[in-house]
Amino acid sequence: MKNQEEKFAPLWELNPLWQTLTDSERTLLAQHVAIVHYDKNDIIHNDGDEPHYAWMLLRGKVRIYKAGIGQRQQIIRLLKPYDIFGYRACIADESYNSSASAFEACTVYRIERSVFNDLVQSNGALCYQVMLMMAKDLAFSEIQTVNLTQKHIRGRLAESLLLLLKNYGYEEDGHTIAMLLPREDLANMSNMTTSNAIRTLSQFAQEGVIAINGRHIQILKEKELEHISRLG
Repeated sequence: MKNQEEKFAPLWELNPLWQTLTDSERTLLAQHVAIVHYDKNDIIHNDGDEPHYAWMLLRGKVRIYKAGIGQRQQIIRLLKPYDIFGYRACIADESYNSSASAFEACTVYRIERSVFNDLVQSNGALCYQVMLMMAKDLAFSEIQTVNLTQKHIRGRLAESLLLLLKNYGYEEDGHTIAMLLPREDLANMSNMTTSNAIRTLSQFAQEGVIAINGRHIQILKEKELEHISRLG
């Protein structure tokens, strides 16, 4: 981890959440944020840590995960730029209930908890936007719980590929997911073993739904992948 001297736009120009702030609140916020860089695999916060900050991703990718039996990671979410995380623990005055680490080199806005909480309490419009964000995160978690516990292996893996596509989109060729994810991480997203993930990917490739080139995955039949996901 290191401080970044590179200049970025202020938070309220990057995420609509902060557009509700008054000029004086923006000045206060600007005085209590830091731009911090994390190298690949650096820990941003650990499960059980006392919350001192909320975070907004500026550049790169971050994984949110829980360590399970045998320290196997269950990836809960992969974040994209301008996503906000770690805020629930700040508001609830509870320890972080998951860990966050840099999937690749990334840069974040680190927001002091006391200022974040003060702004949420004093600005009704901001509070409402935070409630909406929390409600959407809760809905996503509920859907993921059903997907990971009730869908079969093929459905879970198809759902994970579609989620990567939704978060990061395609590369310039219009087919390759713009995210290089190791098979172990893809398995951890899908609640399966790495060997099952590799085998299921190979099945999808044999069926012509995807194409595989190392860690690059091309979606050839997106509608078919959606169909597999729905079947579960």
